[in-house]
Amino acid sequence: MGLFGLFGKAKKESLDKGLEKTKESVFKKLARAIVGKSKVDDEVLDNLEEVLISSDVGVDTTLRIIQRIEARVERDKYMGVEELNRVLREEIVALLKENAANDGSSFDLPENGMPYVIMVVGVNGVGKTTTIGKLAYKFKAAGKKVVLGAADTFRAAAIDQLEIWAERVNVPIVKQSMGADPASVAYDTLSKAKHDGADIVIIDTAGRLHNKINLMNELTKIKNVMKKVLPDAPNEVLLVLDGSTGQNAYEQAKQFTKATEVTALAITKLDGTAKGGVVIGISDQFKIPVKYIGVGEKMEDLQEFNREEFVDSLFSK
Repeated sequence: MGLFGLFGKAKKESLDKGLEKTKESVFKKLARAIVGKSKVDDEVLDNLEEVLISSDVGVDTTLRIIQRIEARVERDKYMGVEELNRVLREEIVALLKENAANDGSSFDLPENGMPYVIMVVGVNGVGKTTTIGKLAYKFKAAGKKVVLGAADTFRAAAIDQLEIWAERVNVPIVKQSMGADPASVAYDTLSKAKHDGADIVIIDTAGRLHNKINLMNELTKIKNVMKKVLPDAPNEVLLVLDGSTGQNAYEQAKQFTKATEVTALAITKLDGTAKGGVVIGISDQFKIPVKYIGVGEKMEDLQEFNREEFVDSLFSK
């Protein structure tokens, strides 16, 4: 069964509210881009390009979107500015659909009855622990048996924070002392999960980027040790990015995708920023599925990413 199907339909009103700051910023910029114009011409397209780049969609993705709109203008011969918003939405959704990796339906539970293992990576401060806690809450609410593993042993605070979430959600946690071998924690977590018949295992990892080689070696070791317990583990490597950091999120994605094989993305803190366009750019540029977006502080505000609903919320008046 697809994990996305476990959570039910995300609340559209929550998504709309979470993207308010980005939406307000985008519409103000769009209004300035088309002021005094009756049709989409080169000047409007130049202005639109600036709007998208300044909304953290990213240069490469912006250019691809502009090229698609130019093709529409050329084909239709005339396009009024009142149509621009609709065409913009259609072309962004079409662009994201071309990347098959953005289809969340591939996020499936194993059919062999073994636990589904999610290894979570990301720098400190991006909302990694909160994302793990909210995921645990969602899985448990869907009737799944969840085990957490505190393999970020570099910081005592990381272990403490994850333990607070485990208590809050009422799921078991496997931990050791600060400075312990992260791979050992992962091994113990998977062993417990396998023994107890758990459905989902979520492993936290250290968020250090100061030495990419050390990070790569550590994550590789964790993955190799987990395979001794469950040969298919990890089933998912989830990179958590802070959407409010805009272009810095791109850089973090670059660094982590070089350090390990990232198979899914979660982009957090979109409710507190006008940089929500970063989701479009990252989704397009890295060809890695954006599985979750954080649009608020409540448990329910970690939502499954739906490209059509996201683009509709971002660009609908």
